[in-house]
Amino acid sequence: MKKTLFTVLFVALAAVSASAQNMFLKPMVGGTLSTLTGDIDHAKMKFGVVGGAEFGYMLSPEFAVTAGALVSMQGASADDDVFTKDFKTTLTYLNIPIMANYYVAPGLAIKAGVQPGFMLSRKTTYTDLDDNVDVEITGTSGMKSFDLSIPLGVSYEISDFVIDARYNLGLTNINNTDNAKVKNSVIMLTVGYKIPF
Repeated sequence: MKKTLFTVLFVALAAVSASAQNMFLKPMVGGTLSTLTGDIDHAKMKFGVVGGAEFGYMLSPEFAVTAGALVSMQGASADDDVFTKDFKTTLTYLNIPIMANYYVAPGLAIKAGVQPGFMLSRKTTYTDLDDNVDVEITGTSGMKSFDLSIPLGVSYEISDFVIDARYNLGLTNINNTDNAKVKNSVIMLTVGYKIPF
């Protein structure tokens, strides 16, 4: 009986250990180029930063799934017009990318998934040319706090370092004040370090 119990325990521990070797944690940091699309005029891309980590599981040498938590600075700037100048809005999100990764060659993966996002803060600044005053708006009123996007990308691993490029296509109309539709559009480039465990 003791031998049987020992054997079962040994097999279970070996299975857990083998499974754990397929898991990894990837801290990552980088930059974003973002804009807002839809019923919005003069929008241009602005630079932001992104950082966080992803947890991954290798289902096979060719296929992995990942889930992460990334704090991302998004938004847009705008060309000057007759009413304003120096317009810039920064929308900070906590994004949760859930992605399938398919390795087409050793170290080279294409990826796609779904990404819920939660707005943490908003800051909009511009100069009102009518009144000749600088305006600053903070707070998330008038905007939806939830955003859903489709991340598409490619990554390449060099040793345990991972270079990751993605495009996040916003699906949610984040405008909550009128009938105008406004969506996020974000290019993201990061460098991460893969820590197996």
